[in-house]
Amino acid sequence: MVRNVETQEVALTRAGAMSKSVGAHSNGRHLRLPFPVALAASVLAGAALDLAYPQVGWWPLAFVSVAVALWTLVGRSLPSAFLISVAFGAAFFLFHLSWVSTFLGPLPWVALAGLQSILFGAGGLLITLAYRHGRHLRRLSGILLPAWVAGLWVLRESVMGSWPYGGFPWARTGLVLVDSPFVETASWLGTTGLSFLLVFTCASVLEVALRRRWQLIIAPAAVLLVMLVIPLFPTQATGNLRLGWVQANGPSGYFDHKAPGDILIAQLDATEPLLGQDMDVLVWPEGSVDADPLNDTPAAARLDRVVKATGAELLVNAATTRGTQTFNTSLLWNSRGADQLYDKAHPVPFGEYVPDRWFFEKLAPDLLRLIQREYTPGSNPPTMDLAKARIGLAICFDVIYDDVIRDGALSGAELYVFQTNNGDFRGTDENLQQLAIARMRAIETGRTVANVSTTGTSQIISKDGTTISELGENTTGARISEVTLNTGITAAVLLMPWIAPVLGALSILGFAAVRLAPTLLSHTTLKDRRAR
Repeated sequence: MVRNVETQEVALTRAGAMSKSVGAHSNGRHLRLPFPVALAASVLAGAALDLAYPQVGWWPLAFVSVAVALWTLVGRSLPSAFLISVAFGAAFFLFHLSWVSTFLGPLPWVALAGLQSILFGAGGLLITLAYRHGRHLRRLSGILLPAWVAGLWVLRESVMGSWPYGGFPWARTGLVLVDSPFVETASWLGTTGLSFLLVFTCASVLEVALRRRWQLIIAPAAVLLVMLVIPLFPTQATGNLRLGWVQANGPSGYFDHKAPGDILIAQLDATEPLLGQDMDVLVWPEGSVDADPLNDTPAAARLDRVVKATGAELLVNAATTRGTQTFNTSLLWNSRGADQLYDKAHPVPFGEYVPDRWFFEKLAPDLLRLIQREYTPGSNPPTMDLAKARIGLAICFDVIYDDVIRDGALSGAELYVFQTNNGDFRGTDENLQQLAIARMRAIETGRTVANVSTTGTSQIISKDGTTISELGENTTGARISEVTLNTGITAAVLLMPWIAPVLGALSILGFAAVRLAPTLLSHTTLKDRRAR
């Protein structure tokens, strides 16, 4: 297939088609990379992008990686563009999602990374077409083509984050900037906006480098300068809350050796140091009660004793059953029992339920039969009212979905509590990747975030994304932190449902615009001649 791709590109070059595209000659330079070089560069760039995310966190590599990824698509035929983009996606996602294999083995890991790579490759086709047909936009303005390319990149991330089965918006490019000096821009434009600005900067610098149009460096330089100096969107502090939190490090993995009740016992033992101390609420992580306290009297009695001993409300999590449906549920427990409930809005496909089980069990019956429980998506609001504050909630991977976070902010959340269980991914960087998302959510919403895990890493995160307190992985601990409550809706929260669709729609309309551009250029040229 590679030979056929190379043959097609040679034919295109000989036919002169490349001279009409971005990949042709400019100032005597040939801009299109040879196919083998582009393929190798794409693989290296994909692997480098993973290093920009936690655990390594070398965020400047993201700018190099994206620029190289775009360069490999300049002047390509569509088949070669797809292969090159798939190669980039495979190198990135196989490394970035390697933690998936620790749960159910290599098949889910390869399947997820493979699907993401194919979708990434499909987006590469659109970017290649933009470079092929965007020469007229370049004549109209030096920023239109980079903006179009960045919009198409965001469109690809949006599709991957919403399809299939609700999508998997885990690795949006903007997340790499969480440790950068540019991150406060997220409070204005969100993670999606950061993705757009990062790619726009890379596409603009690529234009400057390949075409030697040095005056165009003003646009990316201005973008980086604005991102560097822009302050956090202001939210208002309204008070403080004493929040207790416990990381029990119990046997909470799916395949951990344990007896019924062992996780709850571990959580109770780890909570002992906090009994009798002053706090407003005590938070336990996802899966902290391995029984349904709504239907299990002994488990409910144990929670009653904790509430009595602490004098505080207790936020726990358990699998609950109501009728024939099972939910991943956070419960606010007090002297009256489960006062308020929140059911996880986005259960994880192939982790917490199996979509189209009738079909996929034919492909991997032994593997999928291990997933016995079928969680139902929740429909109740992701907020709860404590005695002193309203909190926003997200359960584990719920944190990656904008709708959950935005609903909490618009419903008046003054603090976010993220309960998670990383027990299935011990020894991997999954929990650090998730923490980066949690830190970005604090910045986007202008709220303190308490990210409490079963096995680590747990953190209290301030609204600027910095860590206030932390318990590392595989550590048992219990702490009380005084956290700030905030009100006010950031620009990022208001724009969350609009940025990706608007950029995506404008990017698709760009293909119509390039057809109109020659007419606009000829009309402008005619007016100039008449003016002379």
